[in-house]
Amino acid sequence: MPTDLGSTAVLADGEVVLVRPLRPQDTAAVLALHDGLDERDRYLRFFGTPAGLDKICERIAGEPGPSHGAVGAFRQDQLVGCAHFEVSGDPTEAEVALAVDGRVQAHGVGTLLLEHLASAARAQGIRRFTGEVLAENTRMVRVFADLGLPYRMTPGGPERQFVLVLEPGENYWSALAERERVADVASLRSVLRPESVAVIGASRHPGSIGHAVLENLIEGGYPGKLFAVNPHATEISGVPCAPSVPDLPEVPELAVVCVPAPAAAEAVEQCGRRGVRAAVVITAGLTGTEYGERAVTAARTYGMRLVGPNCIGVASPGASLNATFLPGVVPAGPVGVVSQSGGFGIALLESLRQLGIGLSSLVSTGDKYDVSGNDLLLWWQRDPHTEIAVLYLESFGNPRKFGRLARTLARSKPVLAIRTGETEIAQRAAASHTAAAATPAVTRDALYEQAGVIAVDTISELVETVATLSWQPLPQGNRVAVISNAGGAGVLAADACARHGLTLPDIRDETRSALHALLPEQASLHNPVDTTAGVGADLFGACLDAVLADPGIDAVLAATVPTALGDPMATVPERARRSAKPVLAVRLGQLGHVEPLTDERGPATASFTDPADAAAALGHVARYARWRATPAGPVEELSGIDPSHAVALVQSYLAAGHRWLAPLEVAELLRCFGLPLAETRYVTDEDGAAAVFQELKRPLALKADVEGMLHKSAGGGVALDVTEESAVRDVVRGWRRKFGAAWHGAVLQPMAEPGRELLVGINSDEVFGPLVVFGLGGTDTDLVADRAARLAPLSGTDADRLLGGLRSSAKLFETIDRGVVRDVLLRVSRLAELVPEVAELDLNPLVVNDARCVVLDARIRIEPRSAADPFLRRLRT
Repeated sequence: MPTDLGSTAVLADGEVVLVRPLRPQDTAAVLALHDGLDERDRYLRFFGTPAGLDKICERIAGEPGPSHGAVGAFRQDQLVGCAHFEVSGDPTEAEVALAVDGRVQAHGVGTLLLEHLASAARAQGIRRFTGEVLAENTRMVRVFADLGLPYRMTPGGPERQFVLVLEPGENYWSALAERERVADVASLRSVLRPESVAVIGASRHPGSIGHAVLENLIEGGYPGKLFAVNPHATEISGVPCAPSVPDLPEVPELAVVCVPAPAAAEAVEQCGRRGVRAAVVITAGLTGTEYGERAVTAARTYGMRLVGPNCIGVASPGASLNATFLPGVVPAGPVGVVSQSGGFGIALLESLRQLGIGLSSLVSTGDKYDVSGNDLLLWWQRDPHTEIAVLYLESFGNPRKFGRLARTLARSKPVLAIRTGETEIAQRAAASHTAAAATPAVTRDALYEQAGVIAVDTISELVETVATLSWQPLPQGNRVAVISNAGGAGVLAADACARHGLTLPDIRDETRSALHALLPEQASLHNPVDTTAGVGADLFGACLDAVLADPGIDAVLAATVPTALGDPMATVPERARRSAKPVLAVRLGQLGHVEPLTDERGPATASFTDPADAAAALGHVARYARWRATPAGPVEELSGIDPSHAVALVQSYLAAGHRWLAPLEVAELLRCFGLPLAETRYVTDEDGAAAVFQELKRPLALKADVEGMLHKSAGGGVALDVTEESAVRDVVRGWRRKFGAAWHGAVLQPMAEPGRELLVGINSDEVFGPLVVFGLGGTDTDLVADRAARLAPLSGTDADRLLGGLRSSAKLFETIDRGVVRDVLLRVSRLAELVPEVAELDLNPLVVNDARCVVLDARIRIEPRSAADPFLRRLRT
C-alpha cells in the first residue's frame, strides 16, 4: 500500500485531493461517507439497504495487509470517496468496492481511487479485481470503461459480475495520461490564467521584490482583480491593500508570496484556510527548515497548487499576467519556458527579447515543492499559444513519467533542454563494464534522446536552435547544400556540417547545369557551391533558387560577405520565407552570434555570424525532424520467456542474502528470458572438472568463480583452449591453491567459434529505472569504449536506434546479423522491465557469428527494489 501520508492528486475540475491508505482510525470518516450517500447511491452501492453498516465500514477501514487494502480521497480533511479490496481464495484475485460522495461523482474521484487501489494491489501480486454491479449503475460501468484496463462483464440480468484485469497496457497508459492532462491543465489555470491575484508582501519600496511583482502585474495590464497584502498600508500603486490574507475582501485565485520565510509559511497556511487555489512562493530560505515543511503540509491539506519556493515567479504574457520580478516587459510569443534556475530564466528571456521572440508562458519552479516540468509538459500539449517548449531542469523528480510526457509533446512541438551536468543519480563505483558506461550524463542523455528532446549545452546554442525552429520549417532529411560567395566561408560551413551529423551530397547534374549557365567559369559547381565574389545579389538569388530546387537537398546554408557589387544576403529573406526547405544565413562579421534576417514582413530566417553555429542549430533540428518522422513502435511480444519463474528465482536469491549471483543462478535467470547462453557446467574440484571434460565438446574454456573477482581475465581466472583432461585438473588445482578461501568453483564451457564480441548490459537506478547498454565487447570494451544506451523498456524502434548508435555501427553490421543482436537487446530489456531487482547485468562477451550469437560470460547483481508506480497520478507535495 502507499505510505500513510499518501499523496495529493488533481481531479478533473482542477481541485486537489489527498489520496491515502485507510486505517482503523478512519472508521468514523468511512461511516460518515456512507451515511451521507443519498438513497439512490446507497441502493446502487449495496443493492438495497445494508444491514450492519457500522461493521462494513469498520472492515473497510481495517488494517492493511495481504488480503485487504483501502484508499480514501480527502478534500480538506473530509473523506469524499473510498475504494477497497478483499482477497478471499485465489491470492491473485480480489473483490473490489467503491463509494463516492454524490457531490463529487462527476469530478473523477472514483477513477482516481481505482488507479491508486489497482497500483497498490499489483504491488502485492493481485492481478484481477472482481465484483458485482447493478445493470442500472451506468456511472460505475462508465468508470470501468474509462479506466482503460481490460474488463469483462456478464451480459443480461439486473446484477452483472465483472472482472477487471490489472495488467496495464498502452490503452491504460494513454487513458491515464489524458486524465492527467485534463486535470493538470484545469489546476494550472489558477497559476497561469487566474481571475484574481493577491501579492502578499507588496511594498511601496522600489528595491523590494513585493514592489517589483505588483508593479509588473500593473504595468503588464493584468485584467483580473488585483489585491495587495501589507499590514502597514491601505493602498499601494492604486491597488487596495489588506493587512492580512484573512482580511482580503474576497478570495483570490492565485497568491504570490513575497515575505520572509517564517511569514511565508504562515501566509501559505492562511491562503489554504481561505480557499486560495494556488500560491507562487518567491521567498527563499524555506527548504530544509520547518517553514518549508509547513508550506508543504498546507498545500497538501488544503489542496493548493504550489510554485516554488525560491523562484522568480510566473508569467503568461498572452493573458497579461506577469507575476515575476523580471526586469522589463515579458513579450508574448510562441515559446513556453520552465526553469529551476531563476538566473537561466532571466538570461533566456533577455536573449529571446533581443531577437523579437516572445513567451507563451514562464514558470520558475525554484525548489520545486509541487509544480514541475512534468506539469508544464501537460499544459503545453494543447496550449495553442505554445509552439516550442524550453526546459532547464537540475533534477528529475519522476524521470520515467517525464520521458513519457516529453515524448508525447515532442511528437507535435519541439522540446529543448539544457544539459545541466550531474543529475540526482548517485555515482556508484564501477563494479562492471555496464556500470562504468552508465554515468549520470549517459542516463540523462538516453532519457532525452528517447523522448525526442533537443538537448543543448549552452544558452547561446539554445537560442540559436529556438530561432531556427521559430522562423524555418523542419527539414525532410539531413542533406545540406552550402552556397557562398566566399570560398573560405563555404569550406568552414561544410566542415561544420560534417561535425554535426549533416551530409553534403553532390548536387544533381541538372542543378549543376543551371548553375553553369549563371556563374563565371572559375565558380565551383560542387557542394559547397562557390559563386565567387564577382556575383551580385540578383545572380546569387538565382543560384540559391537552383540549389533549393534540387530534390536531393533538404536544407541550405547561405554564407555571404558584402562586396562592391552588392550584398548577396539581400536576396535570401524572400527565398527563405517562401521555401518549403529550411534556409539559414551566415553573415560573416555580424555583431550578434544570431540575429533575425528580416524583410518587410519581419523575421524570415536566422542569420549567424559563425558557420559552426548555423550547422549546430541545423543539426539539432534535422535530428529532431528524423526522430519525429519515425514511428515510436510498440514494445514487441517475445516468445520463450517465463517472467513468473524469474521473479520467484530472484526473490529466493534475495531471501538467501545473495547480491552478485553465482554462475548457475545467472544461467537459470537468463534462461527464463530465452537468452542464448553457452552450454555451461559448474564444478568445485578437479574430479568434477575431469568428469565434465568427458561430456563437453573440446576444446574447453575454464573460468574461475572467486569471491570478489568480477573481471576474471584481469585476475588470472580464465583458461582457454584446454584440450587435455590433465590440463583441466592442473588448472582447477592451481586455482584452488591460488585463491584459497575465496575459491567457490569453476565454470566449464566449450570454446565458441570466433566472431564479433559485443557487450549488452543493464544498469538500474531506483529513480530512472533500468538503462540498457550496448557496445563493443571483449578486449574492445575498455580500449575502444564504443557504446550506446537507452532506457528500458525498449520498443522495436528504440532497439534499432541502439544498434545504430555506435560510432562503428555502419561497419559492424556489414559482417554480422543485425536481427540476432536486436533480439538479445529486446530480451534483456524485458528482463530489466519485469525483474526490477536486477541492478546490474553484464553479457560480455556476446559473440556473434553468421546468423547466431551466444553469451560466453555473464554477471548479475540484484538488490531489493520497492515497487513504486512511476505513472501513478500524484503531485510532488
